[in-house]
Order: sequence, then structure tokens, then C-alpha cells
Amino acid sequence: MTDHTRQPSTPLRRLGLISSGLFLLLGIVFLLALIWGSSGAKPLQVISTLLGKDSSVAGTIIWQIRFPRAMLAALVGAALGLGGVVFQALLRNPLAEPYILGISGGAAVGAILGMILGLSLCPGVAGLAFAGSMATLALVLFISSGRKTLQETGLLLAGVMINAFCSSIIMFLISIVQTDRLHNVLYWLMGDLSGSSQLQALPLLALLVPCFVFIFLMARPMNLLLMGRETAKSLGVRVTATTLALLSVTSLMVSATVALSGLVGFVGLVIPHILRLLLGPDHRVLVPGCVLTGAAFLTGCDLLARTLPTQGEMPVGVVTALIGAPAFIILLYRSKA
Repeated sequence: MTDHTRQPSTPLRRLGLISSGLFLLLGIVFLLALIWGSSGAKPLQVISTLLGKDSSVAGTIIWQIRFPRAMLAALVGAALGLGGVVFQALLRNPLAEPYILGISGGAAVGAILGMILGLSLCPGVAGLAFAGSMATLALVLFISSGRKTLQETGLLLAGVMINAFCSSIIMFLISIVQTDRLHNVLYWLMGDLSGSSQLQALPLLALLVPCFVFIFLMARPMNLLLMGRETAKSLGVRVTATTLALLSVTSLMVSATVALSGLVGFVGLVIPHILRLLLGPDHRVLVPGCVLTGAAFLTGCDLLARTLPTQGEMPVGVVTALIGAPAFIILLYRSKA
């Protein structure tokens, strides 16, 4: 009886401690993203602006340029980190990530079509990206639905095949795009947050918050799915409905982030993998942990992308790959030791 009475309070206390620490980390990285930059505003000017001693130049740089970009980076990182932990739970594969089922590939095809047609970012490019991701998800589900329940192997194989097909379409579209638009398309494919604004960040926030809440409420079913589909079903989980709901919500998140930021890799792969090693497999802790850590990670990577080059900036996807790929190789090596 004593163990049963302590179980509910222990995860809540652990969740509170871990979330508080990660939220503090995110706050520090976010503040650095506001303070540091290649523009004329000095760190002391920025701090005085944040404290209310406003300067017209510093205020414009912070609230119209740096703050929307840092906010967009945090939202995209949170969505990709959370998408990674969902896919790793559904597929029971630590190498799964949001892009593995071809969702991002479909969104990229739609977004590039929008760019080629000269449509505005919202709703044109964003709408086509969402339509492409949903069409890809429907195709993956159709291919893998040969049995009564969606099997992990079928989803994985169908996703890899569709992702390869989308990659070939992307290469075809790049080959026919006009020269003056080629740079923008290629830069976007590498992950680009340079066009961020409050008009992008605020709608994305309104879209992602309900998705975050829904996935957190599904933490227990995801814990049970790790034990196997038959075991989860015997414990009351509606496996097919749960899988479809999580896939749909995660695909919505990923398509929205792809439309606004391009293809940012390794966040959804590395962050959940590291946190699972550090915090354990409980999704009640992993879900908020991946949201906060993914947000801090991509905000820090975008800060490096803005400040490392002496002239201009580099795509944030380049920074995530430079950090994420070696980190993941080290993790794999240590796991075999």
C-alpha cells in the first residue's frame, strides 16, 4: 500500500524538478539570443531595453528582429524534439525521427511548389506544405494498412520508400527552378529562420500549444506501447486509434515547422535519444523534456548560425548537422561499449 500511495507524487515531483531546470536553460539561451547578434545593438543596450529603458534602435532590433526569430527557433525546436520522441515511441526505434515517415519530404515538395509558383509564404507556401505532408501521411498509412493494426515495420518501410520518392521529386523541382529562385530554395532546404516575423511565430504558437498538450496527455499510452502492441491492447489502449491520432498531430506539427523553417535535421533524432538515456523511458517526463530541450537546442544553434560567420549568416540546419551528427555518433559508440 505504501508503494501505491507514493507512486503518483514521485513522478510529479521529478517532472517539476526536471522541467524547472530545463526551463531555466531555455530562458538563458533565449536571453543570449536576444543579447547577441551581428547588428549594431550592443549587449548593454539590449539589457537596458529589456529592463524598460528603451532605445529606439535597440528596441527595434530586439522586438522586431531578434525576438520573433528566437521565438520561432524555440517553437520549431520544441516541435521537432517532441515529434522525435513520438515517432520513436510509435515505431519502437531509437533511430526514428519526424522525417522518417516522409512527412517532411511531402511538406518540402509542397513548399517548393509554392516557391516556384511565386506564392506568398502564408497561406500559399504554408498551405501547400501542409497539403503535401497530409497527402504523404495518407499514402504511408494506405501502404502499411495491410493488416488490422498498423505495424511498426510496415510504417517504417512505407515511410522510407515515400521519403526517397519525395527526395527525387525535390531534386527534379530544383533542376527546373529558375536561376534567380534557386538560391532561396536551396537555402530553405538546409533550414532557414532568417525570414522570421511575429506574423509567423504567433500563429505557429497557437497551433503547437494544443498539439503539445494532446501529446502530453497521451504519455501513458505511449509508455504502454513501448511494451508491445499486444500488451498495450490488453491493458486497454486502443492501439490503432492512438497510433493514428499521434501520427496525425505530429505530422501537423512537422508540416507547420517545415513550411516556416525548411528541413532542420537531427533535432528530432538526437534530443529524444539523449534525454531517454538521461531521464529514462517515462514519457510523462520525456514529453515536456523534449519540448524544452529541443527549444533550447535550436535557439542556441540559430544563435551560432547568426553570429559565427563574419559576413552574413549560415542556415541553421548546417549548425544542427555539425553538432548533432558527431553527438549521435558518440552516443552510438558509447552504447556499444
